[in-house]
Amino acid sequence: MSVIEKPKLAFWSDAEELECVSFLPEAPNVMTFCFQSVSGALFSYDPGQFLTLELPVPGGPLYRTYTISSSPSRPTSLTVTVKAQAGSVGTRWMLDHLRPGMRIRAKGPAGSFSLVNHPANKYLFISAGSGITPMMSMTTYLYDAGRDPDIVFVNCARRPSEIIFRERLEHSASRINGISLKWVVEEEDSYKPWTGYLGTFNQLMLGLMAQDYLEREVFCCGPEPFMQAVREVLVGLGYDMERYHQESFHAPTIDVEDVPDDVVPDEESKAVIAFTASGITANCTQTDTVLAAARTAGLVIPSGCSMGICGTCKVRKTQGQVHMVHNGGITDDDIEEGYTNSK
Repeated sequence: MSVIEKPKLAFWSDAEELECVSFLPEAPNVMTFCFQSVSGALFSYDPGQFLTLELPVPGGPLYRTYTISSSPSRPTSLTVTVKAQAGSVGTRWMLDHLRPGMRIRAKGPAGSFSLVNHPANKYLFISAGSGITPMMSMTTYLYDAGRDPDIVFVNCARRPSEIIFRERLEHSASRINGISLKWVVEEEDSYKPWTGYLGTFNQLMLGLMAQDYLEREVFCCGPEPFMQAVREVLVGLGYDMERYHQESFHAPTIDVEDVPDDVVPDEESKAVIAFTASGITANCTQTDTVLAAARTAGLVIPSGCSMGICGTCKVRKTQGQVHMVHNGGITDDDIEEGYTNSK
């Protein structure tokens, strides 16, 4: 009697390229790209995490960070949903040139913005524009679990036609209890009646959308002015901000009191950085970043946000001293292993 062994599951790592297998227009200047691993390996990540893609734009590789819009509960493929803003280079290249069969490199997944880190019985997801992507990933994750979740899902857009994933989310909400969708738009589309919320997100709207908002774990993602407005709404209503979580690729304001008194980089003092992989040594000042020194020396260190937030530019320090402002893109475990942000 022959015995057939189950194949061992292999999981993708960023040492392997991603292959684009399909793309789908979602809204004006918004497109979802679906990737699979070249080897057929499965994907493992937390819903809400992000990838940094290496985009082969003219003039050299460009690194851009995008939240994964798919869910790890569907591990055979991975999607990112991108929106091209005015003046965008990397995202515009993707919309115009990235097509099935093309392969690109990626770094990650990374990030701690995920409900798995803050489990709760009730969730309030608040997003604007392409900030909907991590909410889509987390909602799909809860939907695929098979149990009725308890989600109030708020998304704000300029017009109804610009709401990303609207049809997919409404379909999911029609097949399971516990997904309450609330759309907010600034203006209506011509010749298309709108029965949802009209205006900008405010305290009155939140009270109508989720009367039990004080009992919910809040996740927020969108442009910084939008998230600031959401924070002000919640603080004004007495919400416990320890239960508020946001995803942002903007550098936080650094309090001078948080900088150790005994570590003050001096822009007049010289320093030397030795890059062991290339054997190149670069002269710089104490206030120069590792990333800037590398670029001056003609070296490429992958970087996404260039502010030390996404973690793409982290490098291992073998010896010496580096003053690092911790902007959240590097974990305590990374630091213990000798890593530091290049920015």
